[in-house]
Amino acid sequence: MIRLATLALAAAILPLAATSPSLAETASATAAINKITADGIGAAIGTATFTDGKDGLEIAIDVKDIAAGEHGMHIHEKGDCAPGEKEGKKVAGLAAGPHFDPAKTGKHAGPTGQGHAGDMPKLNVTGAETKATLVAPHVKVADIKGRAIIIHEGGDTYSDQPELGGGKARIACGVIK
Repeated sequence: MIRLATLALAAAILPLAATSPSLAETASATAAINKITADGIGAAIGTATFTDGKDGLEIAIDVKDIAAGEHGMHIHEKGDCAPGEKEGKKVAGLAAGPHFDPAKTGKHAGPTGQGHAGDMPKLNVTGAETKATLVAPHVKVADIKGRAIIIHEGGDTYSDQPELGGGKARIACGVIK
């Protein structure tokens, strides 16, 4: 009787195991990162790999040719790194749209706050090439596929003052696939 119950349980679990990802098969996505200017998309400067981790979205970034210092990073609504026009001027990466904000909070609060889901941890560039792994607890790979990651010229205060957290110009972009 116990053997039949065990076989029945195994028969019920086996189809689920075949269709469910194992713990080793976590969701992931990548983005080739390029320099961007008001004139368009420039040279390739690195990659970002996004993986669902136990503490949130893990971002493994490897970039070169970005000035040393802190740089704001955000996930933007659209997967397009092309320039756009704002107030009669061409702007780098404007086709990526605004920060990813599915809850429509309309505010910056950093990767751990209750603002834009697209607020990512700051990227601290220390040399000619920077490799870092950062965590954004409020998003998953499924949320960001098809969107763009933007690296800004300056740091990020994670507030709305100065405008956009002081991140300044968009200098690098990658479409998340």
